[in-house]
Amino acid sequence: MNKKYVKYLSVLSLVLVLTLVLTGCAQGSTNLHAPTSGPYGFIYKWLGIPFQNLILKTAQAVGGTNAYAWGIVIISFVVRLVLVPLSLNQQYKSTTQQEKMRAIQPQLKLIQNAQKKAKDPAAQQKISGMMMDVYKQNNLSLTGGMGCLPLLLQMPILIGIYQAVQYSKQIGAATFLSIPLGKPSMLIAIIATLFYLLQGWMSLQIVPQEQRKQMQAMLLMSPMMTFFISLISTAALALYFLVGGIVIVIQQLITNYIVTPKIKKRTDEELAKNPVKIVVTQEMIDDILNGSGTDNGSTSTTTADPTVKAETKELHKNIRELNKGKQNHNDKD
Repeated sequence: MNKKYVKYLSVLSLVLVLTLVLTGCAQGSTNLHAPTSGPYGFIYKWLGIPFQNLILKTAQAVGGTNAYAWGIVIISFVVRLVLVPLSLNQQYKSTTQQEKMRAIQPQLKLIQNAQKKAKDPAAQQKISGMMMDVYKQNNLSLTGGMGCLPLLLQMPILIGIYQAVQYSKQIGAATFLSIPLGKPSMLIAIIATLFYLLQGWMSLQIVPQEQRKQMQAMLLMSPMMTFFISLISTAALALYFLVGGIVIVIQQLITNYIVTPKIKKRTDEELAKNPVKIVVTQEMIDDILNGSGTDNGSTSTTTADPTVKAETKELHKNIRELNKGKQNHNDKD
């Protein structure tokens, strides 16, 4: 399965699980009676009550009209701050992968063009295998260095905050700038979503141009999830997303202007010492598409389009010039 769709399914699965839990909690709380048995009772005991107590104590320490809301803001900020190292580590891996992907892009383009032309199942299988070889021999991950761990770790917190507000008369009746914390808020949902959209746009600025198109759809998942969950839950949960949106925008600034330049410099040095391995050539692609070179060992008399040949030569020329330039730069240093 395409790695892009694996990411989509992973995120959608997490969103579905969270939605089912929140929906179940809402159905069991129409009269604000906390669940005492079953899975929702278990969740409330170990997540809802602890977060309830935490919000109440934080609100008492803060004081003031919007104490409960500020308690949620402080807790949300601390949680997101704890997750920053993990998120930055995953961002580091992802950015490193993107930089290395630029070097093997010419080979991937050859394979992608061949996949469109291949009609024979055996040829399609061989070409797909070549894709894996390019990644494997250049020490690149098929998953792109991205994961769902930060979202997975946040799920208990989201459920805990939701239940703490839903089953507490004090917190549920509190307001934030006249917005009831126990009811959905379109305003907070929209503002939170805008922060996630801004973070997505910022992250695209450091992605190579040839990879932006396939990344755009994935980057829309986070804002969509934020907006959807905020609308079916409470303003308190939307407030958590809003705080998280502010934190990830700051985190993205750090990534764009501090982390990424360091990664680019390190990757250039690494590629200068260990240039990318040429695993796929147009001649190999032609052999597979023409069905030659398998039984009698003969080379194919390729009939490829002259335009394709010219593009292929140019691609491999670019690889050689890139590696040569990086080697010269390394020698000067």
